[in-house]
Amino acid sequence: MIQRIQTVYLLLVAAAMTAVLFLPLAAVQAGGVFYTYDVLGMHTTTVPPELAHPAWALCALSAVTVLLALITVFLYGNRMRQIRLCIFNAILLVGFYAIFAFFLWNLSAQPDFHFSVRFALSLPLVSLILDYLAIRNIGADEMLIRSLNRLR
Repeated sequence: MIQRIQTVYLLLVAAAMTAVLFLPLAAVQAGGVFYTYDVLGMHTTTVPPELAHPAWALCALSAVTVLLALITVFLYGNRMRQIRLCIFNAILLVGFYAIFAFFLWNLSAQPDFHFSVRFALSLPLVSLILDYLAIRNIGADEMLIRSLNRLR
């Protein structure tokens, strides 16, 4: 239902994570070569870009997060299931940062390694905050329904 604020939060989570699928996460310099890092992996900046290090797990986590947020919107009849799916979505978002840090840690062994983050790397954190707000509002709706059932 669109009139509930948690629906707006979950749609914003889906929009932010969709943007993560298409925007670069970081710029990397390793051994004098410049790379762009996105959810598919690390690509060279040459005219035909080559995939230097694949990172398919980030792409899969981003896509699952988008789908899970959209599925959660349509489960408005079962609020406890919505809360569980939002918690699972939050765990996936934390896992996104863990996998990204692991990939950067593996790449940091190369000589002359430098990286700079881009705006898209902050979007999973924004999604995590919005997911938390959705959990709080779904819980408030559940408490309101339970209190109304007590009055009957």
